[in-house]
Amino acid sequence: MPDSPLSASPYEVLGVAADADDAALRLAYRRALREAHPDTGGDVVRFHAVQVAWELVGTPDARALFDRGARGGAPEPTREAWAPAAPRARRDSRPLARTYGHPGGLSRERYLDLIREWAGRGVTLADPYDPALVRSAPRDIRHVLADALAEESSARALSTLGIAYTVWHDLATDAAGRGLPPKLDHLVLGPSGLFAIQSEDWGGPVAMKRGELVGEALAGERPVRALAARAKAIGRAARVKPTALLMVVPDEHAEESLELGGTNRGAVVALVRRSRLASAVREGLPGSAQLGGTEVMEVRSRLQAVVQFA
Repeated sequence: MPDSPLSASPYEVLGVAADADDAALRLAYRRALREAHPDTGGDVVRFHAVQVAWELVGTPDARALFDRGARGGAPEPTREAWAPAAPRARRDSRPLARTYGHPGGLSRERYLDLIREWAGRGVTLADPYDPALVRSAPRDIRHVLADALAEESSARALSTLGIAYTVWHDLATDAAGRGLPPKLDHLVLGPSGLFAIQSEDWGGPVAMKRGELVGEALAGERPVRALAARAKAIGRAARVKPTALLMVVPDEHAEESLELGGTNRGAVVALVRRSRLASAVREGLPGSAQLGGTEVMEVRSRLQAVVQFA
């Protein structure tokens, strides 16, 4: 996955404006280093991040290189990293999963509406995916774009499951206007079960605790509860029950590749790294019910009859 729109810049890590002078930058670094140092009660991860940030902008030469668009010798994200990707020619002739819907479509629509509203009426945005514009936008707007990218990345992984699987993306969950979350990112059906999946990027680590996700980046959200509500809305309409609820996050935001969180209304709950998603679905989760061939066809028919897209 490309660098996330929620990734902090070196200036954000050090707690200083990007146009700060050298003296202010040096003072911010010393303060951040002192606060993050493990010997004074700080955090090892934060301490390392401060050191990396200083390496990128701590000297005039390094800072000039970073400000021109280089990060540690690698280019900063270009607009192509965050803009919708063009269709690619397939190199693999193996059959792909049946897929329906537009992954990340609603999130991208929301992002475009929000970024234009934030820029102001009458302002023409030459490129809403320009990295400088994205980085300058408020966090909640960048979060919407980060989620769109997460959904698209998960969709690419799920497409490789094979012809035995059917995948629906961006399923509407509030067609009746009940006030439910507006959509379910992915629903996957195959021999290993029926998986309701939400792809997220909160810009920070999360973990499973007592069947729910926890982490500072969540800011009070209860993602598993919301995912269960989305899955229930679709399951009720089709008279089916999901066998698993999966929360998918960037690899660096989960300590384990697969972390189980008990069950929710009979569905196994799990936090999954994105690189582990396809294999987790293909293998099935411990304690999750498998489906026979006839059952898969029956469930697919029921879902196809009621699924609506956001």
